[in-house]
Amino acid sequence: MKRRDFMTIVGTAVAAAPVLGMGAYTSYPKPFEGHTFPELAYAYDSLEPYIDAQTMELHYDKHHRGYFNKFTAAIEGTDLTNTPMPEIFINISKYDKTIRNNGGGYYNHSLFWENMTPDQEKIPGLLKEALVTAFGSVDTFKDKFGNAAKTHFGSGWAWLAVKPGGDLFISSTPNQDNPLMDVVPEKGTPLLALDVWEHAYYLNYQNRRAEYVDNFWNVVNWAIVEKRLKEATA
Repeated sequence: MKRRDFMTIVGTAVAAAPVLGMGAYTSYPKPFEGHTFPELAYAYDSLEPYIDAQTMELHYDKHHRGYFNKFTAAIEGTDLTNTPMPEIFINISKYDKTIRNNGGGYYNHSLFWENMTPDQEKIPGLLKEALVTAFGSVDTFKDKFGNAAKTHFGSGWAWLAVKPGGDLFISSTPNQDNPLMDVVPEKGTPLLALDVWEHAYYLNYQNRRAEYVDNFWNVVNWAIVEKRLKEATA
């Protein structure tokens, strides 16, 4: 299996500094500027046995790349080619579904790949404190997040996000929507994303979405989640 280079989603942005506790791991710059297809920070088989290599390859190189190609084709020749994704999402109701669905698919998957790692560490102190404050305990948070993912009807995403005032919340969204969009009932900045479309797990788990969700905790990149929290609340 060919190992992919470390990810750099840029356009106009430069690579960010290494994340705490992750050595040379490179994260996405903030804000999400330019529209460039990101490279994975790990090999397709690095998340096994929790996410298998074939699923990773098809999910990343077919599904994600397809969203990216359709999104960039839809915005070609418009001002959106130089508009950061969060700014597009703030006004997503003004655009057609091609931009909404494919822009969401492009952005959501980029976050999803980044918030997983084969080199999981303990939850950093600041993030752990925030989770305990918001949900009572880390285990309660995992239960609530897992329930949002397991019970979401049809295709979509489960999210941990932070409101502008700093409060954490858990939500789920249909299709390729996310908490940044002006069409969702609860808005905020995404901190943790879990894809619950069937193509994210069906080759390995078939209809056992709950098992896939439970195994997700074995590959969460907590350092990235804390980094997003720091940036969102700075």
